[in-house]
Amino acid sequence: MGTIIITGGSRGIGAATALDSMTAGLAREVASVGITVNSVRPGFIQTDMHADGGEPGRVDRLSSGIPLRRGGEPEEVARAIIWLLSDEAAYAVGSAIDVTAGV
Repeated sequence: MGTIIITGGSRGIGAATALDSMTAGLAREVASVGITVNSVRPGFIQTDMHADGGEPGRVDRLSSGIPLRRGGEPEEVARAIIWLLSDEAAYAVGSAIDVTAGV
């Protein structure tokens, strides 16, 4: 019937816990009426957000601490969202997908 996807870019423990709790709680609340709820947790993604925040080279500067040694691209996060919106993800309910390159 429908899909709700929650995204969050904060890596703080409190924010991540809140995101997970909200995803799980809402998923249980609406699954019986055919609505799936999942979340996507992006890691260090190459976006203008860093430049807008005053640190345009942030992802590149931090890339040595990322197991893949690079920041992610917005399209890589979008692919996870597209999968969650597809029929292939019909049984995914209350799940969190980390798109973080192992961070």
